[in-house]
Amino acid sequence: MTESASTDLAEAFLRARPRLVRVAYAVLGTLADAEDVVSDCWFRLDAAHRDRPIEDVDAWTTVVVARAALDALRSARVRRESYVGPWLPEPHVGDPIRAYAVDEPADRVTLDDTVSYALLVALEALTPAERTAWVLHDLFAVPFDEVAVTLGRTPAAVRQLASRARRHVAARAPRIDVDPRDHRRAVDAFVHAAGTGDLASLIAVLDPDVQLVSDGGGLVSAARRPVVGADHVARFLLGIAAKIGRGFRVDPRRINGSTGLVVVDDETVLGVMSIVADTTGRVVRIDLIRTPEKLRSVRANPAE
Repeated sequence: MTESASTDLAEAFLRARPRLVRVAYAVLGTLADAEDVVSDCWFRLDAAHRDRPIEDVDAWTTVVVARAALDALRSARVRRESYVGPWLPEPHVGDPIRAYAVDEPADRVTLDDTVSYALLVALEALTPAERTAWVLHDLFAVPFDEVAVTLGRTPAAVRQLASRARRHVAARAPRIDVDPRDHRRAVDAFVHAAGTGDLASLIAVLDPDVQLVSDGGGLVSAARRPVVGADHVARFLLGIAAKIGRGFRVDPRRINGSTGLVVVDDETVLGVMSIVADTTGRVVRIDLIRTPEKLRSVRANPAE
C-alpha cells in the first residue's frame, strides 16, 4: 500500500470515527468500551485494506464495529448478572451550561444528541441482537440487508428483531417531547428546591410517581432498588446530600445532549444525574450514576 493510499485510508477512517463511536456506544452503553471497539477497528481496517482495497470504508467499518460491539455486549451481559444493584449506562457528559434556564441556545446540537440517556436506559431491556438491529436500522439508518450481514441472520429475521425492539423501546422510552428550554427550567427548579434542603419544596417539583434509579456498583452509597414516589425520592436525595456534607456543588452540564447535573466535591466528581421532566415542569425520572468507573471521564472543573 502506497503512502498516499495509507493516508487516504486514515483520513476516511477519521471522518467515520465519530459515527462509529456513537454506534458502539448505543450498542454497549459504555463509552470506554465503545472507544476500544473503534480503536481496534482501525487495525482491522488497515490489515484488510492491505490484502484487498476497501472501497466503502463507512459501510465496512460499521459492520466491523457493530459485530465487535455485539460480542462485547454479550460478554458484558453475563458479567452484569452479578452486578450489585441496578446497572445504568455510562453517561456522556458535555460542557458546562451557563445561565441555562433562559440564555442557553435551545437548538445547539452536540455529537451525543444521537443517543439520549433515557434512550440508553430503555435499550437495556433488549436482547443484544434486538439492540444491535434497532440501533443500526432505526437509529443509524443502516439497510436491513447490511444489518443481516452484521448479525449473521436473514433480512426477514432482522426485520422481526427490529420490530420487537421498536415495541420495547416505545413502551419504555419517555413519550413526552419537552422543549429543551422547558427542560432546563425544570432542572433549574429541581436544583433550587434541593438546595433549600426543604422536603416540601423538593416534593413540589417532583411528579407524584417519580422514579429514581441509582447505580453505585456496590462501591459507593446507592439504593439497591428503584426509589418510587415523590416523598421517598425527596427523602433519599436529601439523605445523600446530608451524607456528602457541606461544600459540594451541583453543576448543570449536558448529559447525552440534554441538561443534567454533575455533583462535585472539591476536585472529585461524586455523581451524575440524568433528569427526565414532563410538560408541567415536574421531574418524572432521575438516573443517578455514582459508580467511580463510570465517572472517570467526567472532569470536575472543565474549561468554560
